[in-house]
Formats: sequence, C-alpha cells, structure tokens
Amino acid sequence: MKKSVFLGALTAAGLAAGAAAAGTLDDVKARGKLNCGVTTGVVGFGAPDANGEWQGFDVGVCRAVAAAVLGDASAVEFVPTTGKTRFTALASGEIDMLARNTTWTFSRDVDLKFTFVGVNYYDGQGFMVPKELGVSSATELDGATVCIQTGTTTELNLADYFRSNNISYEPVPIETNAEAQQQYLAGACDVYTTDASGLAATRSAFEDPTAHVLLPEIISKEPLGPLVRHGDNEWGDVVRWTLNALIAAEEVGINSANIGDLSAAPGNNPEINRILGTEGNLGEMLGLSADWAKNAIMAGGNYGELFEKNIGENTPVGLARGLNAQWTNGGLLYSPPFR
Repeated sequence: MKKSVFLGALTAAGLAAGAAAAGTLDDVKARGKLNCGVTTGVVGFGAPDANGEWQGFDVGVCRAVAAAVLGDASAVEFVPTTGKTRFTALASGEIDMLARNTTWTFSRDVDLKFTFVGVNYYDGQGFMVPKELGVSSATELDGATVCIQTGTTTELNLADYFRSNNISYEPVPIETNAEAQQQYLAGACDVYTTDASGLAATRSAFEDPTAHVLLPEIISKEPLGPLVRHGDNEWGDVVRWTLNALIAAEEVGINSANIGDLSAAPGNNPEINRILGTEGNLGEMLGLSADWAKNAIMAGGNYGELFEKNIGENTPVGLARGLNAQWTNGGLLYSPPFR
C-alpha cells in the first residue's frame, strides 16, 4: 500500500513538474508576446532610442527569442529592471526571461533558483576615473569615493578587491546606470565601477569621452547571459538554443545577407540545413516551427552582426571582440552541435 501511495505521489509530482516546465512557452504563445526583462538603460546593450524603440546587444537576444517562438521579432514587451528588482521580476513571473548584463554566479544559479542558459558576453569588472584625477591604476584609489550599483556582484567584488589590496574606499550607492552617470559627472564620486563593457558604454555617452580613463585592472570574471526560472526546462531549452543559434550561425557562415538564399536552396552542409530547418526536425523537438532558428537569426543577424552593430569597434561603445570572438578565432564562443 505504501509503495503505491509513494508511486502515486511521485507521479503527481512528475505531472506538476511537467506542467511547470511547459508553462512559460505555452504562456508566451497564448499571450502572443514575450515579456523580456532588460536594463534601465545602458547604451549599446539595452536602451530606448530617440523614437522610444528599445535597441542593443541584449535587446537583440529578446527579439531573437520572440522571433523563434512567435515568428515576430517585434512581439516583445521590454520591462526595465534595476540590479535590485531584476530577480524579483523573474521569480514572480512578471517577465519570461531576463537579458540585461547579468553575471552567472553560483548563488544565483543555485540559491536564487535561476537557470542561466548561456553566456552572450564574457566580461570583467573595471574602473573609470576622470583623467584629471591623475590615477593610472586601481591600486592608487585608497580613500576614493566609488559609485556602485547596489544588489550586484560589482558591489561584492569591489569589497573583495579593496580588502585584498589593503586599501579603503567610501561607497556611493546608486540604483541605475543613469544615476551613476549623473553622480559621477557631478563629482559625487571619484570612481565608477561596473563591468568593463558597461563603463565603455557609459563613457561613450559623455560629452567628452576622452576626459575619462578606464583603468587597466580587470578584477573579476563576469560571464553575462540570459536567464530563466528553475524548473522550466522546456522554456530554458528554447532560450538556450536561440542564443546558440545566433552563435552557431556566425561560426558556419549564416548571416542576414545570405540566409534567404541558404534557406531557399539548401546546400551540402548538414549543420547549416539543420539550423535553418530545411533538414531534420529540431524545431519540432523544441515545440516550435521548423524555421525557428532562421527567424531568430533574421531578427537582428547572427551573433557577430549583433555585436558589430551595437557595441563593436565602429560604434561609440567601441568594444573589440576579445574573449567574445568565436573559438575558431581564439575566443570563448562555442555552440554545442545542432544535431
């Protein structure tokens, strides 16, 4: 009797888990819109343009997921979140996914019960100071006032770095990047610290970017990427493989210029054909259409195109690929196989 009750409980638990796993994908399809958590505004990564349209590297991931699931890259509701509010918004179901320069850490993965589906930008924490301060290294910042976003890994790394170097600092807590920029330019703090990519993005928006220096020290590993709730495996697969599709597309040579031709006249590269849905049934496995990855790539281009358009060396943000180059070019980008 006990055995059958136990098995019955397991079956019920399994059904409940199955319902939870299917939840978000079904919700997004029924709603006809993806609710995507983004930053409150970081140039190049996620910010509204002059027309109020959200643009940026992280925003591109949201649009790609919407295109993969709904066939429409514009079917996204962008929900601005701060370092403090982002995790509550995701845990509560207010948003379906988070794509806003968020670092994959042990405690966020395990304790906060989130699933990071991959890394879309390999970063590290740095420091920005006014050139007139005459500082050339972070080790010279003893006694400095530091603008720091609360509720972030940046806050913890800062404490670790100053402690290990036996120097002191005075934190100036801020909520958003816009507030940090305002406080820093007003002289309320000597230093602004955040991910190096964020510093480059912030500096690019200054009236005179050359009056500010990014110090050479990178004091942490900050693997940034999209995340979803634990226990939502089917949805996690959709977001994970959408990101992988953007990365793999660049590696195998699919881009916004040739994707139409490659789809219309499949060639003899099986990986390209599987990604574009002209061969195999990968879309069906995800519960999506055969052309899900094609739609995702068409939303804003492959990973390299998204990078160059939003944050690359020819943009005001001016970031080199560095660690974010393909593994074939000495970087860390590496998608598992589409098969």
